[in-house]
Amino acid sequence: MTHRKIHGKLVIATHNPGKLWELQQLLAPHGVDAVSAGDLGLPEPEETETTFAGNALLKARSAAIAAKLPAFADDSGLCVDALDGAPGIYSARWAGENRDFKAACELVRQRLEERGATPPFRANFTCALAVVWPDGHTEEFEGRVDGALVFPPKGDKGFGYDPIFKPDELDKTFGEMMSAEKHALPGDGSRALAHSGRRRRLKVFLLARAYALLSSDK
Repeated sequence: MTHRKIHGKLVIATHNPGKLWELQQLLAPHGVDAVSAGDLGLPEPEETETTFAGNALLKARSAAIAAKLPAFADDSGLCVDALDGAPGIYSARWAGENRDFKAACELVRQRLEERGATPPFRANFTCALAVVWPDGHTEEFEGRVDGALVFPPKGDKGFGYDPIFKPDELDKTFGEMMSAEKHALPGDGSRALAHSGRRRRLKVFLLARAYALLSSDK
């Protein structure tokens, strides 16, 4: 399959300076000038889709049309089997307007208790990425980290739901893992993706994978 190359200016469909900075560091060595939708004064579209992929595509398409430039967007969240995939696309909303993820982790525990669920609490982090060009061409990528939830939360090195999520085959939650450990985890491409660490690291890994394809002639 031939992928369209990314070059020149790319709009990152976000108003989050931290996310922009991270992606700029990844893309700059390849001659890609990443600018945010916020810096361009573009509005944030309402995420009305029912899947991560749908919301990522919605945001990227909105930015590409408004800026008349290629645009990148992502969407990700925690999906708990015993909660029928919740919080899923509503992962950030479970943390409220103040993004209190300590409260969100407790809410997950409460919902599991209400369901009468018993360990192991199977779950996954899923991340979807989309790149859209002004002419409508799209490239989409998706990955997930499988694991189980642990209570009480463990570790303070991560963010979001990291302290309650332990990836398969590892004995630490994401909240207990140093960045160096996450980057040093061995394995093939799919294994590296599965163990790439926190949700942000998963996004960066996926973008790096996407860029490798989008800058290839194959």
